[in-house]
Amino acid sequence: MATLRSRRLDYSESTRSALVESAVELFTKRGYAGTSLDEIAKRARVTKGALYHHFSGKQALFEAAFDTVESQVFDRLEKIMNGPDSPWERALAGLRGFLQSCLDPAYQRIAIHEAPVVMGWERWREAEERCSFGLVRTGIQSLIEVGEVDDVPVDVTARLLFGALSSAAIEIASSPEPKKVSAQVEEVLVRLLVGFRRVPPAEHGKAS
Repeated sequence: MATLRSRRLDYSESTRSALVESAVELFTKRGYAGTSLDEIAKRARVTKGALYHHFSGKQALFEAAFDTVESQVFDRLEKIMNGPDSPWERALAGLRGFLQSCLDPAYQRIAIHEAPVVMGWERWREAEERCSFGLVRTGIQSLIEVGEVDDVPVDVTARLLFGALSSAAIEIASSPEPKKVSAQVEEVLVRLLVGFRRVPPAEHGKAS
């Protein structure tokens, strides 16, 4: 009985994963309005009844697709922010990693363009903050603790930087030249971070 239940659970989980994967692909290619549940079920090679067993409808499936895309970005950034490099190097690598994610078609279409409309701006914003804000705050806290940046208010600074990153994501995803805009955003944000950086005493002496 335990083996049978385990097989059923595995099948159920694989069915759900196939549906979410299909949803990500189709929502990325055609958008929310241009994608039907029939198409998603067909691509996942399951029945529509199986789809409704896991999801109450199209919006619920979209939110699962959104969570998947957001989780992939979060996992990538979390790995960078917990890496072996110095806090300053991790901060710069995390910034570049986020901007690289903004070039991903699935992240652009689902997380940036479609989610605020489908989920509503407030729910989308809450989900974005739940996924990314903590990493931004932790990064700033780490920089302060090791003396890389001045002792600025952590929460306020994190909110402002998070807002800048959110705006940057929209600019990149909306541009006909996303790679060019991404490079420009990186240059500006790195300059902003450098502006917060504490200058070592030796460098103060050279400047004078």
